[in-house]
Amino acid sequence: MTTDMWEDAVGDQPGQPNPAEAAERIVAASVMARPDLIDELAGEFDPADIENDRLRWVWHAVDEVRQTLTEGEIRWQAVDRQLRSWKASGYLPIIPLDAVALSVLYGEAETSYSGVAYWAKIVATESVRRRYTGLGIDINIRGRSADFDPEAAIADAQDALDGLVRNEKTDKTKLVGDIIGAALERAVTPPTHENRVPTGFMDLDALFNGGFAAGQMVVVAARPGMGKTTLGLGLARAAAIKHGLPVLVESLEMGDEELSNSILAAEARIGLHHIKQGTVDDVGVARGARAIEKMQAAPLHLSDETELSLPMLRGRVRHLVRTAGLRMVVIDYIQLMQAPKAETRQAEVAKLSRGLKLMAKEFGITVVVLAQLNRGPEQRTDKKPMVSDLRESGAIEQDADIVILLHREDAYEKESPRAGEADFIVGKHRGGATATITTAAALHYATFLDMAAT
Repeated sequence: MTTDMWEDAVGDQPGQPNPAEAAERIVAASVMARPDLIDELAGEFDPADIENDRLRWVWHAVDEVRQTLTEGEIRWQAVDRQLRSWKASGYLPIIPLDAVALSVLYGEAETSYSGVAYWAKIVATESVRRRYTGLGIDINIRGRSADFDPEAAIADAQDALDGLVRNEKTDKTKLVGDIIGAALERAVTPPTHENRVPTGFMDLDALFNGGFAAGQMVVVAARPGMGKTTLGLGLARAAAIKHGLPVLVESLEMGDEELSNSILAAEARIGLHHIKQGTVDDVGVARGARAIEKMQAAPLHLSDETELSLPMLRGRVRHLVRTAGLRMVVIDYIQLMQAPKAETRQAEVAKLSRGLKLMAKEFGITVVVLAQLNRGPEQRTDKKPMVSDLRESGAIEQDADIVILLHREDAYEKESPRAGEADFIVGKHRGGATATITTAAALHYATFLDMAAT
């Protein structure tokens, strides 16, 4: 005989006790006997998780009565008086438990914290189960509707799932004495690849204490044609190919063919134009063959979807964090992403920027965001970019932990004495120093070379 997937769970059959209901009764009874449990369970338990309205209002009544109680238990008679008072005033929207039911309930109290915490965990788990199954029903109904909008529906479902996870997180304060020792330990422990993502440039790594940190949003900004995509890929290659750290590249401009061409050119030092024209000589092919073995083993994930929204990105990041231990995301570039609806374009980009920063913190990864600058540099004599040139939204500057502005003098003056050089202008570094790092722009190899290393 087959079992229907919608059959009641064990424990919910007629005549059998419901463990969730029993847990709710014990929790409500226990706070009457020990009102201090309300404070002890704070951060681990939300009374809103109690499904039975009458039992939930017992908790609220105890919370109210204990405000005038210095110590000791709250007898069921005091809870009864509070509930009847609320009912008479119209504050209570239900018919509460009567005196007899409260006295019976009181006899079910647990007295130990560990015992009550056990039952409170069951109540919290059952609350998540109800919301989870309810979400499944909503998804089913919405998926069958005639006006089904895949993008909006998936985004809403993702947000709802995120809400379920966040509700399970505890929000506890910490005493400085409990965490200050770790600060001293960090003071004498140089960063490693376990907590930093190397950039591939010695001076940048030195400036950033070993590389990018988890939770950081890094903005790489430039005018069109400066090579910001090349730099973004260079950061990804340094982390994934050189150091074996899982990286995701989201390219909204270049397809996978262009991406792989650029990566091969940079790693094998083959002229990019030769790869595109199919004219690589035997020496270049040999270098490419040697480089491919290392590239094939690299945890470098590429996506060339031309449409990318924040919910879509969050879903992909969540999957790669769980399955591959993702450490960094490179997005090329923010102005091409689908932004949340808002009154103005600036407000849309602001929402997008904030969402990317929160994603970096939530998943403990580095988010590198490429961005276009406005025409400000071209209106200045020296053509050097500034952080204030970030296009469309000052929120990008505000949310970023690090802003790197890419500048090449020979992009404006072909005969410049600095032809072939590129400046990485660190215009913002939250909690650290700023500087200008000079590199070699080997754009024919689709890369920037670290001059400090040579």
